[in-house]
Amino acid sequence: MSRLTQARRFSDAVNQVAIVICVTCILGMLAISFTGFLYTLFTGGALSWTYSLARLFLPWIGMLSSTIALHAGEHVAMTLLMRVLPEALVKVAAVLTLAVIAFFALLVIWYGWSFFQNATQVYMVSDAIQISRKWTAIAVPISGVIFLLHLVHGFSLLEHFTDESAVIEEVIRQDEESRS
Repeated sequence: MSRLTQARRFSDAVNQVAIVICVTCILGMLAISFTGFLYTLFTGGALSWTYSLARLFLPWIGMLSSTIALHAGEHVAMTLLMRVLPEALVKVAAVLTLAVIAFFALLVIWYGWSFFQNATQVYMVSDAIQISRKWTAIAVPISGVIFLLHLVHGFSLLEHFTDESAVIEEVIRQDEESRS
């Protein structure tokens, strides 16, 4: 198995972990919000901190879901432009697109790490619940690293482009699995 195939499998595994984390965060937000709703319904009082606590999941959902979208090719692309360009320019545009994504990922890591290091405040959910802002800030550089990792998929990240080598490797892998 080539290193590129191993890197792509690792990227796929990280993507699955990101999906699980996003779903867990959404379920956590719903559970916390529903608890606050039930408390209000049965007691007439409010647990205002439940909504503050639930909002702490939003940075993780937002940042990780963008990495999931990149991995799935579900991002903004200039499809119309790609249809009218000659094939040689489509390849140039695809390379430039991947380079811009890599540059963006590096910026997210660079500024996200600085953001994380400077996040020294404590988020006061309630008198008893205090959460460091570092917990939400670390989602930024982690997402940048995942963006870079997903670039091992190359042109297959772009909806208007198919990376034939990835397709061939996937067919070979499935054939090997069916034989064993």
